[in-house]
Amino acid sequence: MPVERSVLVCPAPSTSDIAETTYTSLTPGKATEAGKGGDKDPKASARLTTKDGKTVLEPKEPGKPVGASASGAEAPALTGAAEGILAPGWTAQQTTKVSVGQARGLLGVACSVPGTDFWFPGVSTVKGRQDYLHLTNPDDTVAEVDIKLYGPEGLLKGKPGTADAVIAVEPRSTLKVLLSSLAPEAQVTDLTAHVTTGSGRVGVSAQIAEDGVGADWLPASEGPAGSLVLPGIPADATSVRLVAFAPGEDDADLGLKLSGPNGSISPAGNEQLHLKAGMTANVDLGALPRGEVGSLLLTPVDAKKAVPVVAALRVVRGTGTKEELGFIPASAPVGSRATVVDNRSDDKATTVLTVTATGPTDARVRITASPGTEGGEPAVKEITVKAGTTAALSPPPAPAGGKGSYALTLETLAGGPVHAARTLTVPHDGIPMFTVQPFADDHSTVSVPKAVEDPSILIR
Repeated sequence: MPVERSVLVCPAPSTSDIAETTYTSLTPGKATEAGKGGDKDPKASARLTTKDGKTVLEPKEPGKPVGASASGAEAPALTGAAEGILAPGWTAQQTTKVSVGQARGLLGVACSVPGTDFWFPGVSTVKGRQDYLHLTNPDDTVAEVDIKLYGPEGLLKGKPGTADAVIAVEPRSTLKVLLSSLAPEAQVTDLTAHVTTGSGRVGVSAQIAEDGVGADWLPASEGPAGSLVLPGIPADATSVRLVAFAPGEDDADLGLKLSGPNGSISPAGNEQLHLKAGMTANVDLGALPRGEVGSLLLTPVDAKKAVPVVAALRVVRGTGTKEELGFIPASAPVGSRATVVDNRSDDKATTVLTVTATGPTDARVRITASPGTEGGEPAVKEITVKAGTTAALSPPPAPAGGKGSYALTLETLAGGPVHAARTLTVPHDGIPMFTVQPFADDHSTVSVPKAVEDPSILIR
């Protein structure tokens, strides 16, 4: 059955006075799904609001995206819920452009579903990095949050009251935590942050700024899992670094492969990675894609000894003073359906869609481009991705006559599993400002037990 209620949280976009933020939201589907004969669902509602109740985004019907914008450093975190026909697959995204400054860049993140357990490989406390965890509590009760940091030598020990402290996030509020404040004496380039809640739930995203290189959001990694896929490495990446962590008690031995248009290859000199349990490791893969969009595949060297791991990529495009930073976490499969919003195709921005088939057979995928936020007609395209390869669509399908940004919805029709990502590039002053968002199953349906009447229960 379709889910009846969805909850999303969006972190505060930026502390820069010149930040320009775009919000976009969509529930996939068609307006005629509202009820019999196309009647509207009177229970349908969806909105993202500020702490004081101001509505920022309010979709009215499935299949039509809505947008909003904000300027400066005062844009707040948002929380929201969708009900009725607007709930299944409800998706929202915020994209922020900061034109100048040490942390300039394009920062994109999908508004997330609150939860209780998150992994962030790729964060740092080294000088020149400002890494914040944004904790957003959408509920009416306090959420108690614990953050642990793991480096190359294991768990970081902070001063009393820092690294081992429980953080209280007040109801319907957001809290930023500077990671270097949790372990003030540590200067570690690559860390893994583990965020858990003792009570309540939160939405969590990591905001990362690196002096002179750029800034972006790092979403939580999929997993822990024995095999991982990190999709959507840009073809012109000048530096790719893998950060991985095995949270259990066993070491992990992983094989590394880059999936491209013609198949999968192992990076020369980095065919395997040994992960010591509880210790963060990194691998410098250089300019890994070599001119072709690709996805990194991590698989156990011995399938019988698969050890759950988490992972993310730090990706740099450009050179010298024109570098720009982005992150790609391990992502879940597309599954039945997945959506990424705020896609653009105009003279100021480009969109690249990456689709990787990781199963033993070819995968058939349907791609639906919604109307734009300012009109247009949807477009549909089906593609076949050969097993073990990655297809790049540049540009992907776009709405006919559409204006504004639009949504891309992927559905797995046959084969699979399929992993996908969207790269949005907005060049500025010679800098290839970009952000990568993975697709993940929107879990728009839920299994409901089949019930039948049984009067005999009254006499048992």
